[in-house]
Amino acid sequence: MKIDLDRASAFMAGHARLLDRRRFDLVTGQGDASGVLAAVSAYRNTDGGFGWGLEPDLRSPESQIAGALHAFEVFEETQEPAPELCDWLDTVTLPDGGLPFALPLTQPAGSSPWWAGADSTRSSLQLTAAVAGAAHRAGMSEHPWLRKATEYCLARIAERTGTGFAIEFRFVLWFLDAIGAEAELERMVGFLPDDWVVPVEGGVDGEAQRPLDFSPWHEGPLRALMPREVLEADLERLASLQQDDGGWVVDFVSASPAASLEWRGYATVDAVKILLPYL
Repeated sequence: MKIDLDRASAFMAGHARLLDRRRFDLVTGQGDASGVLAAVSAYRNTDGGFGWGLEPDLRSPESQIAGALHAFEVFEETQEPAPELCDWLDTVTLPDGGLPFALPLTQPAGSSPWWAGADSTRSSLQLTAAVAGAAHRAGMSEHPWLRKATEYCLARIAERTGTGFAIEFRFVLWFLDAIGAEAELERMVGFLPDDWVVPVEGGVDGEAQRPLDFSPWHEGPLRALMPREVLEADLERLASLQQDDGGWVVDFVSASPAASLEWRGYATVDAVKILLPYL
């Protein structure tokens, strides 16, 4: 297994948004946290949340749940505390402790229909687990908002009897891995097929959640449950997806040309983060 980091760097320079260029430099040891934090600050709103297309397929400027997810990813990478973001999330949390899939969009142009058409009055396990798991990884476990969100997720996950929607299941595993819930992780992993590949219902042809989607971190309780042959095969698969231009692609369709390109930069950072420990 090998990748070409020089070509990946050239792809990022030529095609990626500034935030992901800074993230790429940080994860490859060439940059520092200050540049990443400066770049992500452009997506921050005065209410403490993040919008402005930080989630590439949700381009509306107001603070959004998905924006919080991507911001926490940055705060994990930079080891920067994020209490203000947790405070904002507390203001949009529903009475049951969950977060809605999305808040109403003030500018729907260029955003995917699942964001624009989301029910903001109903809690979403998919987004709550995603954001709560990312917040735990960013070191915010003691924040009162996160304690509520964690209780919501654990209660909903306890009701599961299968994988369900593949993308939601990915974030369920991310959440359980982040909090070290080993017994519940083992129960969830029992729902996975032997190859750990779950097709995305309603997605494009071939769209699926794969082993390294479910477990992108090379250490932790979830990775310990992944069979070695499954891990090795998926590492080879991911490395082989580097394109001639040096970047990686995604297997889903975006709502705008800008988002399509931005996702490639994001996917390239993710692929390099996952593969670097094995090079």
